[in-house]
Amino acid sequence: KMKVKLLSDLAAARALAGKRVFIRSDLNVPQDDAGNITEDTRIRASVPAIRMALEAGAAVMVTSHLGRPTEGEFKPADSLAPVARRLGELLGREVQLRADWVDGVDVAPGQVVLLENCRVNKGEKKNSDELARKMAKLCDVYVNDAFGTAHRAEATTHGIARYAPVACAGPLLAAEIDALGRALLEPKRPLLAIVAGSKVSTKLTILDNLAQKVDLLVVGGGIANTFLLAEGMKIGKSLAEPDLVPECRKVLQTLAARRWRPRAARCRCRRTSWWRRSSRPTRRRPCAAATTCATTR
Repeated sequence: KMKVKLLSDLAAARALAGKRVFIRSDLNVPQDDAGNITEDTRIRASVPAIRMALEAGAAVMVTSHLGRPTEGEFKPADSLAPVARRLGELLGREVQLRADWVDGVDVAPGQVVLLENCRVNKGEKKNSDELARKMAKLCDVYVNDAFGTAHRAEATTHGIARYAPVACAGPLLAAEIDALGRALLEPKRPLLAIVAGSKVSTKLTILDNLAQKVDLLVVGGGIANTFLLAEGMKIGKSLAEPDLVPECRKVLQTLAARRWRPRAARCRCRRTSWWRRSSRPTRRRPCAAATTCATTR
């Protein structure tokens, strides 16, 4: 079982009183054209960690990414302002939004502030060592509670943890790690895993690992398209990563090599697919068997 330092243990040990706690949450929520939040599940999921740190007497800083901003170019659409308002409603207290926070944050014990969109900072996505060191100096305790982005080695998810005096997992991340541990270390068979998304590149390590453990691997989205290419099928202009076809074939080979087991390890793609004639947006989405896409134009 993976041993991880937990925020809950630090709170129970009264080790957070008066400490500056930096929480990396995943507050990347959908918004309509007017900037109104249309679904707040991720904000709600962040509340337990924030509340735990506040009740333990910590000075709390929270940050997240939102959308895909250009580093170093802040635009109003990239702002976490709507998130700050909703978070304040859920916590029942004011949550101030702080911009230009990398070089210092003024926050008192018992107070929580939201640090503006972390992906606006230059070096965030490339996991800049210089940026990570600066952020680590802001806190006494770093908390990763952003399971949805924990697989990305970025400055606020990886780099800062290397330099913060204390690094730990928040309750959301801890629960996911526990669930994964139970599923992968002592699973009930047959074990099925579903992995979807647009890119194989961001989930390649996960796919490699799962291929060695599961009985059936189901892939969807753009990931499935790349696997279909790896199986020799044509997908028209549908989203895929042709350069990762060799890696997908390795995953398929790993699964095939395990077929001596009582339950054959397999990878399955959807054989009925929405396909596209071109990369241009269209409202028409023809449906066809994946095996027919090669002859349908």
